[in-house]
Amino acid sequence: MEFRSYKAPLIRAEITVPGDKSISHRAIMISALSNGECRITNFLEGEDCLATMEAMRKLGVEIEHPEPGTVVIHGCRGQFTKPESDIDCGNSGTTVRLLSGILAAQPFSCRMVGDASLSKRPMRRVIEPLRQMGADLKAEGEKESLPLVITGSKLTGITYEMPVASAQVKSAILLAGLLAEGKTTVIEPAPSRDHTERMLKYFLVRTMREGNAISTYGGQVPESRDFVVPGDISSAAFWLVAAAAQPNSRLLVEKVGLNPTRTGILGVLIRMGARVREVVDDLDQGEHCGTIDIKGSYLTGTEIKGDEIANVIDEIPILAVAGALAEGKTIIRDAKELRVKETDRIAAVAGNLRAMGVEVEEFEDGMAITGGMPLKGARLKSFGDHRIAMAFAVAGLFAKGETIIEGVECVATSYPGFQTTLEMIKSGKGMRRRGLVVLGSGSPGGSRPLQSDEDEE
Repeated sequence: MEFRSYKAPLIRAEITVPGDKSISHRAIMISALSNGECRITNFLEGEDCLATMEAMRKLGVEIEHPEPGTVVIHGCRGQFTKPESDIDCGNSGTTVRLLSGILAAQPFSCRMVGDASLSKRPMRRVIEPLRQMGADLKAEGEKESLPLVITGSKLTGITYEMPVASAQVKSAILLAGLLAEGKTTVIEPAPSRDHTERMLKYFLVRTMREGNAISTYGGQVPESRDFVVPGDISSAAFWLVAAAAQPNSRLLVEKVGLNPTRTGILGVLIRMGARVREVVDDLDQGEHCGTIDIKGSYLTGTEIKGDEIANVIDEIPILAVAGALAEGKTIIRDAKELRVKETDRIAAVAGNLRAMGVEVEEFEDGMAITGGMPLKGARLKSFGDHRIAMAFAVAGLFAKGETIIEGVECVATSYPGFQTTLEMIKSGKGMRRRGLVVLGSGSPGGSRPLQSDEDEE
């Protein structure tokens, strides 16, 4: 399967995006730990989140799927049953790492496996703290990778200082701490996304934060509650960059998550020259949710490094494309973690940008991109990585000639409906002289027409 992109007309649109992937994973797991029935709506039905849902079913959790985007989980108070066979996590690092924390406290052994890509990703960072809590974990693959065998036991809370900021590792420890004796504290070197802490609080679990230390207490059972998953800002990021790099464009993204640990991309785009406004409409579930209004401009290069990296780690591929479209140099550092994602994202981004005529200097922990030169169409590889595939589909919207991205089946892991929105933006189908066109996204909810610029204040 391929994506084909070519230079797009001016973007004047409003969209919604599918449910947040990170939140969908956590909603399934924390609901399964709860004491009753939980209805999750706007659940992301991408392959990664479906892998989490099937894993919980394999552990004995009753899950209904009454309609697209809605799942009903019958919580079992954290008491699961031994699976009859291996748990297949597919391509989902979130599934295997967060589930490790839950399985570490179960009175049985089980084995988690994944696809070829996931089986290359290191598990040491999650294995070490769970071993300190009392669980027995053994990675059977090379360099402590999958398959991962976990023999659960009675856990004891620990204080763990993380060497690298990682929301997945932090979440695994906190979920294990919920099933352990005593207090569990995680100290992170820099703030990472905090969906787990917010969701635990929403499900009435006591947690505490002091600076960069987050604590929870064992013996608590989440209270069953319904939850609506906001739109995924990491999915919106591709269209935000597309609009930001087009002078006089305007894009609104509605019902999207605006969690402060996830909106780093907006700060980067503002530094680069885009005009961005965000409006928080909802905080009822502990997650900021609302609207992003972005107007395009001539972008200039910037630096992305240090503590900011944890907040934009998933958006680095598309921000690198923004750098290629900006005047001057964009420097990305302190992002070595990208070497061990679904692919080596630093090498993949650098290689694809060079193929499009961009000058890129590659570092061990990032890259320097010299932007401002016209992009040229090329045949590119996704490397089996959904974010690489989508980032370069957007790059193709600015290139001379046709850009073809091979192997885009991986996009189904996180953004069903991406191609539909891509085709609409490429064609400008339905765009009107006044007002903004509504573009579908493959997600529930729909959109409404917007007033024209002439009606703006």
